Amino acid sequence: PVGADSFSEAMRIAVEVYQTLKSVLKERYGASSINVGDEGGFAPPMRETREALNALIDAIKRAGYDAGSDVLLGIDAAGDQLLKGDGSYQVDGSRLTPEELLDYYVSLANEYPLVYIEDPFAEEHAEYYAKLTSKLSGKALVVGDDLYCTNPNVLRSMAPSRPTNAALLKVNQVGTLTRAIEYAREALRQGMAVVVSHRSGDTEDPFIADLAVALASGLIKTGAPARGERTSKYNRLLEIEHMAGGAAVYAGPTPFRGR
Repeated sequence: PVGADSFSEAMRIAVEVYQTLKSVLKERYGASSINVGDEGGFAPPMRETREALNALIDAIKRAGYDAGSDVLLGIDAAGDQLLKGDGSYQVDGSRLTPEELLDYYVSLANEYPLVYIEDPFAEEHAEYYAKLTSKLSGKALVVGDDLYCTNPNVLRSMAPSRPTNAALLKVNQVGTLTRAIEYAREALRQGMAVVVSHRSGDTEDPFIADLAVALASGLIKTGAPARGERTSKYNRLLEIEHMAGGAAVYAGPTPFRGR
C-alpha cells in the first residue's frame, strides 16, 4: 500500500484489501480457500500465477483502491523450489529454461504493477538475477534472500556482478544483530534497498519493526495482517508512528524508485 500519507493509513489499506481478498476467494473457490498458511496468506486451489495476481487486482479494486497508484504487487517466487534436476524451472505447469523464466518475469512486470520480485531463480543462477535486475532497473526491486542468507561476506563478494538491487535481512539467519547491521550497511553502501524480514515460524517479538525504522529501510516483510506473531509487528509500527509524531515519515513508493 503506497498511496497513503502515513503508515497507519497504509495499514488500513492493507487490511481492507486483505479482507476483501478473503471475500473474493471464498466466492470463487469455496470456504476452504481462505485457510491460511504460516505467514497468514490464503491458499486457494489456483493453477497459474496470473490467476493469483488477477485475484489481488480484483480485491484492490473492490476495496476502492487503484492497483498501480494506491497498491502495488510483489512476489516471493522461491526459485529454489521451482528448480528441477535438469536445470529447468516448473512454472504454471510448464518447464522453462532460466532464460524463458527471465522473460516470464519481465512479462508479468509489464502486465501488472509488480514492483517486488524475491528469489526469482535458484542461487546457482546468480547471472540471471543480474539480467533480471538490469531489465527491470527503475521499475522493480529484485530481492535476494537465499542468494545472500543475510551474510555480509557473501553480499560483499557478489558486489561486482550486482545480481540484485535489494537484499532481504533476517536477523536470526546470520545469528547476531551486529552481523545483521553490518549486512544492512553493506547493502546500502552498494546502493541496494534493504528489506527487514520476519521468519515463517516467527514469534510475537516485534523487534524487527524497530529495526526497520532504525535502518530507515522503508521496507518490512512480516506477513498478512492475521494472527499475533504478524500483527505484533504492525502494532509496534503504529506505536512508533504515534510516539514519533511528525518525525516518522511513511516511505510510500520511494523505496521502489531509482534502484
